[in-house]
Amino acid sequence: MLFETSIAGSLPKPAWLAEPDRLWAPWRLSGSALDAGKRDATLLALKIQEDAGIDIVTDGEQARQHFVHGFLECVDGIDFDSKVEMGIRGDRYKAMVPTVTGALRLKGRVHAMEAQAARAHTQRKLKFTLPGPMTISDTIADRHYGDQVKMAFAFAELLNQEARALAADGVDVIQFDEPAFNVFMDQVPEWGIAALERAAQGLPCKTAVHICYGYGIKANVDWKETLGGEWRQYERIFPALAASRIDQVSVECRNSKVPMSLLALLKGKDILVGVIDVASDTVETPEDITAVIKEAMNHVPRERIVACTNCGMAPMRRDIAEAKLAALGQGAALARKLFG
Repeated sequence: MLFETSIAGSLPKPAWLAEPDRLWAPWRLSGSALDAGKRDATLLALKIQEDAGIDIVTDGEQARQHFVHGFLECVDGIDFDSKVEMGIRGDRYKAMVPTVTGALRLKGRVHAMEAQAARAHTQRKLKFTLPGPMTISDTIADRHYGDQVKMAFAFAELLNQEARALAADGVDVIQFDEPAFNVFMDQVPEWGIAALERAAQGLPCKTAVHICYGYGIKANVDWKETLGGEWRQYERIFPALAASRIDQVSVECRNSKVPMSLLALLKGKDILVGVIDVASDTVETPEDITAVIKEAMNHVPRERIVACTNCGMAPMRRDIAEAKLAALGQGAALARKLFG
């Protein structure tokens, strides 16, 4: 089917599960009630996506407070009690981060509950997201490895363990989120893509990488205001991504200043074209979505286009997020009629 639909990964959490309309939303449940609430919210996220006509659904990241720390919480060798302040994304902003103090090992499965619950309750294709190794290594302090690349590859091995288990759970697409690919342009070809490929090594399912200029915090918004009329940073990494073994690349397009022509540099990849702006509360019309798809078709074969969101929707109001999902489904259906 042309123009399948998907989302970058996250959706807002129900108000009974976590405080609404914010990142790092505190849980409103605890103990076994929290475990049950995470599962219930996962199934609700599936239902909302299915009702909106989304073809490749996700768990909505309902069981995680943060896309990186949701993974780190299940890793031995990390001290969450010894947080330090560190510059993130090339010192674009500072954050208090946990510290790697010993050899990294998984404590066990990370996302078995939500992946298995989702797989048991939908017949649609299922995508699951994990943080990428370069992004993790830029979001944690190191007092053990003494080398960022070595630490990133250690994380890549753990990500691969969980990714292989997710594939065995029946996940159809595993996506690694690498916003750091927008920051460290020299390191991406040098070792970032190799670390990403290590995380995806041997997977029998489709693999994807999501990259973006950053959403959800003021520091990213302010930084993007300094980038001028065209955002051409991806020009430096797209050729290397095109040569990689990753199947799909997720790129923000709606209301971004990324020249659509750069998508042609990703020859041979499926492109998750961001047709939904997650930085605006304005709900797109189906015609808005078809316009982005039409422009993408000038640079990407239509059969390789997946209509997607620009980024995650976790901090968005639920009613707006659901309206945008409905628009996404309707816009892709209209595009099939117009361009199919």
